[in-house]
Amino acid sequence: MEGAAVRLLRGRALLRRNFPTCLSSWKTPPRVLQSSQSEALLSITNDGLPCAPLQTFTDEEMMIKSTVKKFAQEQVAPLVSTMDENSKMDPSLIQGLFQQGLMAIDLETKYGGTGASFFSSVLVIEELAKVDASVALICDIQNTVINELFRKHGTEEQKATYLTKLATEKIGSFCLSEAGAGSDPFALKTRADKKGNYYVINGSKMWITSAEYAELFLVMANVDPTMGYKGITCFIVDRNTEGLHIGKAENKMGIRASSTCPLTFENVKVPETNILGHVGHGYKYAIGSLNKGRIGIAAQVSQILAV
Repeated sequence: MEGAAVRLLRGRALLRRNFPTCLSSWKTPPRVLQSSQSEALLSITNDGLPCAPLQTFTDEEMMIKSTVKKFAQEQVAPLVSTMDENSKMDPSLIQGLFQQGLMAIDLETKYGGTGASFFSSVLVIEELAKVDASVALICDIQNTVINELFRKHGTEEQKATYLTKLATEKIGSFCLSEAGAGSDPFALKTRADKKGNYYVINGSKMWITSAEYAELFLVMANVDPTMGYKGITCFIVDRNTEGLHIGKAENKMGIRASSTCPLTFENVKVPETNILGHVGHGYKYAIGSLNKGRIGIAAQVSQILAV
């Protein structure tokens, strides 16, 4: 139970927003915040103001919801049936997601993002999921996993090189799952052997979301299996790297326009500078990113069930 409470508090922290100016006169939590939850779960800002309740939206958040709703209804909805039948995302929608700024919602403006909140990302994912979960998923992974990993753990050079492209034109893919590992970072078998200033990656990944459309991959591989999970490291691998093979997309029962593919790494040579974060910290990054990504998944599910 204690672990569940901690996870709940962390989740609330991610969704925290301050009240809009029109509500700033409230010096104590209003009745709308009262619930059966422990009073300890009601977050108060440093200046004594309660955080905005999740059922109250700021003008900016309302504008975001309205804009995304219009995009989803006018541009996504007419293509849903065809994309589902063909198991292919229409290229115009991928371009549209970038043009609307939906692939870098809470990313800083200096990298080409909109500079909005993580809560705004959740609102975007919800609006897209009302029309098509495949489009919502590609947006979710980009925002909550790929961009977040670069933002938190990338060097300034890596951020300048990759984040600006992820915000405007390139899809990223998170490569953790394996045939015998699922989303368990502690059981992966993919190796990365150091050779001078390079690492050579060998192994395979399964069920990799957005692999068919991605231009770069964040690959979890173990640099020293004798260290167990403490050898797991995150590598940046470009799509055109020799030895990287993207397999045929899975024929799924649902969310068909979001490609899910196997990947094979055969002596994939990656420079040492393409390590994201620190050697041996990949397992921490994987767990952290998955925790945040699951909020996006929950946002999708909530809207699918509501339809």
